[in-house]
Order: sequence, then structure tokens, then C-alpha cells
Amino acid sequence: MHGEVIETVRLTPSLVRVVLGGDGLDGFAPTPHTDQYVNALFVPDGAPYTVPFDLEGAQSGPAEHRPRGRRYTIRWWDPETRTLAIDFVVHGDVGYAGRWAAAARPGDRLQFVGPSGGYAPDPDADAYLMVGDESALPAIAASLEQVRPGAPAVAVLVVDGPEGELPLESPGELTTHWVHRAHTADDLDRVVAAVSALPPLPARLDVFVHGEAGEIRAVRRHLVAERGVDRAAASISPYWRRGDTDEAWREHKREWVAEMQADG
Repeated sequence: MHGEVIETVRLTPSLVRVVLGGDGLDGFAPTPHTDQYVNALFVPDGAPYTVPFDLEGAQSGPAEHRPRGRRYTIRWWDPETRTLAIDFVVHGDVGYAGRWAAAARPGDRLQFVGPSGGYAPDPDADAYLMVGDESALPAIAASLEQVRPGAPAVAVLVVDGPEGELPLESPGELTTHWVHRAHTADDLDRVVAAVSALPPLPARLDVFVHGEAGEIRAVRRHLVAERGVDRAAASISPYWRRGDTDEAWREHKREWVAEMQADG
């Protein structure tokens, strides 16, 4: 499946929204999950094919020409116009996905596999807690829009500074805490401190914590050990790890997640 770029919007200095449409989305069927994502496939420089391409054939070619897959959350899907939006974190020329999104223009195409997902707000929860950074912001924003009307919803979001903040909407009673990075070793402590400072949370708490691996693990320890959150009932997962390339993180993510889940 593939989409054609209709427009791009620079939401913040590090976040670009790409809106896709076109006949290549005719078979698109959304999931019920608010963290639904696609595995976007990026064509390496010099590869002898363009979108749309035969995935099996492309993956059987030389390693340097195989498409690079990256998971990205669908920010929204409009069934009437059959268009979807994906918000990309961009950091200059770093990464296949960020470079593509930063340079995307109307008419460009993006191929992907999916969608899939695993989380949606529990309609019976007493309250909602969502923690993450720019990589998780699309899923958190989409999830906040689907929480139980009138229920307390708290979002703790990590961004580079005030320019990285975005307006968020929710039918719940939303409280947003923005944590600004100092780009020093104490950034992890800042996130945990923001979560620790929250008032007591109800027993039937719906938890969604996603983002940078070190921050997510530290927040998870606090929630499980000090707040008594049921780890089995919470959606907690790292999307990336500071200091790792996408490829390096993919190589040891499974081991890291296993170690995180073994934490007390």
C-alpha cells in the first residue's frame, strides 16, 4: 500500500506532518487502536526501484538497496477524504524517515505495510496517564481524543523547549505538563520528577508510557514500585534509545525490553 503526499506541515522545529492520499490508499482499513502505526518503507539512495514497488523483490536484492522499514504512528485517518496524517520527528539529515519527511513535497510517494496497533484508552478507567516525548506525541494526542468524557487525563510530555509544545484536545479533564530538555544527564531525572510530582492517582488508572528507552524505563520503575501501577495492565514501551541509531536500537531492543520488564 502507498500514499501520495498532499501536503506537509511544520508543526514544531522537530515535528513535520505529512498528509497522504491518492488511489494507493484505496485498500486502507484502520484499526480500533489509537496508537495504530504503519511500517513505512524508505527507498535507499541508488536503489533501482521507486514507489510503488514489489516488496518481496526489493527485499531480495542487495542489502544496500533493500527498503528501510520504520514504524510511525498514524496521527489521524479521515474516512471521508481517505487521507491520513503521519507526524515525523526530524533532526536535519539524520535518519531515513526524518530526511524523507523534511524534504517531502506534494506528489512524492510513501509505501508502507499496515496498519497495526495495540492500545486504546480503556472506556471504564477512572483516569488516564500518558507520558512520552515527540516520538510518542502523535499516539498520545490521538489517545487523548478518545478518553472517557469528563474523566481526568494527565499528559507528561518531553520536548526541547516551549517551541516544541502543541495544543492538545480531549473530552476528558486534561492536565498537561511539558518537560523541557536541558540536553544534559539530568534530563531523565526531570521526567521522573514530573511524574513523581503528580497527585495520588486512582486505582483504575489507564497508563500509556512510550518514548526514549531510558526515560520510559525510569518512569516505569516509579509507577510500578512507588505508585503501585499494575505493569501487566499498562502500555509501556520504548520507541528509541538515546545514543543509538535506528539500526543499532533494533538489534538489541528485544533484550532491553526483557530487562525492563524484569525490573521490580
